[in-house]
Amino acid sequence: MSRRLRRATAVLGLCAVLGGVPVGVPAAAVQLRAEPAPPVVTADQVMPHLYALQRIADGAGGNRAHGTRGYRGSVAYVKAQLDRAGFRTTLHRFTHAGAAGYNLVADWPGGDPGHVLFAGAHLDSVEDGPGINDNGSGAAALLATALEVSKAGLATDRHLRFAWWGAEEQGMVGSTAYVRDLSAAERDRIDVYVNVDMAGTRDIRQWLVVHDDPSAARAFEEYFAARNLPTFEIGVGGSDHVSFGDAGIPVGGFATGIDDCTHEVCDRVENVDPRTETISTNAVISAVWQLIARH
Repeated sequence: MSRRLRRATAVLGLCAVLGGVPVGVPAAAVQLRAEPAPPVVTADQVMPHLYALQRIADGAGGNRAHGTRGYRGSVAYVKAQLDRAGFRTTLHRFTHAGAAGYNLVADWPGGDPGHVLFAGAHLDSVEDGPGINDNGSGAAALLATALEVSKAGLATDRHLRFAWWGAEEQGMVGSTAYVRDLSAAERDRIDVYVNVDMAGTRDIRQWLVVHDDPSAARAFEEYFAARNLPTFEIGVGGSDHVSFGDAGIPVGGFATGIDDCTHEVCDRVENVDPRTETISTNAVISAVWQLIARH
């Protein structure tokens, strides 16, 4: 039970004893002590980020791959959004295949720095296409979630951190470099890492849910089950959560799976299903709102 929920329970218990709201405490104040309900976004709040990434790719030779102008433009776009929203952003630099790469890390002020909820998605594409489903869709879902955190002025028990990884398509290079550069103490402070790799696949049959950290798996499974959406349990493998799992950090997350345009020139914004993208984004938002409370 979180600190805020314990406070709310104590107040409500006093109300029961006294037969109503305590003297001098407005009813609204009692309600505010409960855990906040997660917001719900529409496609209009998510898809513009994908159109922006498509424009960046179109203006940079058709891709957003590691070491290219398209990737640097993608980082600049996401960073500008986060800076305006009040996040503390940093660029974690690494080198791969003779080119500089960057992970964009964004911290939301507040929360216990000894207990970190970390959510991430890779931002790069392959060289053969713009990578709008793989993985602009996951990057956009994560960005929309972060912006909802800012709009809500969300107060968290755990410290909340987001990251957009570089060079995932080269073999999870960016996230591996980031985890490698953490001290043992910094790794120990991460309670759970949640990953989103592809969130808008067309003709989806099921959401592929990572089953490692029980609380993260439950948050996603319950979200999809409540909407009668099919899921399939997967282990720890396939994307940037591997970098964290290999370091002994509990992980979670999901993916919507590959399609015929994965790693191809046709992986454009038209390849993303707005309905699936919106459902996936709201699943991330719901999970973050649930997991930021340290139980």
